[in-house]
Amino acid sequence: MPPSQTASSQSSLTQSSLTQRLLTIYRRLLDRYGPQHWWPAETPFEMIVGAILTQAVTWKNVERAIANLKAAGVLSPEAIHALSEEELAELIRPAGYFNAKARKLKAFVAALMERRQGDLDAFFAQELPRLRAELLAIHGIGPETADAILLYAAHKPIFMIDAYTVRLFTRLGLAREGVRYQELQRLFMENLPPDVSLFQEYHALIVAHAKETCRKRQPRCSACPLLDLCPYGQAQG
Repeated sequence: MPPSQTASSQSSLTQSSLTQRLLTIYRRLLDRYGPQHWWPAETPFEMIVGAILTQAVTWKNVERAIANLKAAGVLSPEAIHALSEEELAELIRPAGYFNAKARKLKAFVAALMERRQGDLDAFFAQELPRLRAELLAIHGIGPETADAILLYAAHKPIFMIDAYTVRLFTRLGLAREGVRYQELQRLFMENLPPDVSLFQEYHALIVAHAKETCRKRQPRCSACPLLDLCPYGQAQG
């Protein structure tokens, strides 16, 4: 990757040094927070449901919605496909925007049933580019949700980007303000080995760090294990 693609501060970094910087960040976060054991789901399908439901809502509310689906015995592609949109919306009401999210869940299971007879393993057996394209063609699934599904449910080597990643890496000077999704994704994909476990743990650690230390408001910069690498944090001090 040309080293100036995501931030002007990268202009002095070679690809090798970018790789080392990214791995240093990863190791420090792992030392601070430990393994995160993400995604919190018992099955790949539960993970997919969670990825769709977590859009614009806290995870606690998603857990309540998933608990409702489990209690009703409908946490499977076949069962959700058989439900009416209204029945599904009522079950997932705690997740907010429940009518829109019911349509999204129904769209996903309809595509799965029509193309792979509900067989997730067959769906996930496709090559990454084709599988990602199929996910993005489904109503309600954008790049972040698609990549979460690919990484955590399909175990494909793709790095997902979310608001926490943008915040942290903008502050670290490795991404510019207003960085585009694919632009920031390339920083990881082109400078780290394509390792599913690494990508899963790295993303989960970013989330932990953004919630605990690199907060949107009142960041705890003085307690940050990345302070010596962070122009933003140093400016706060």
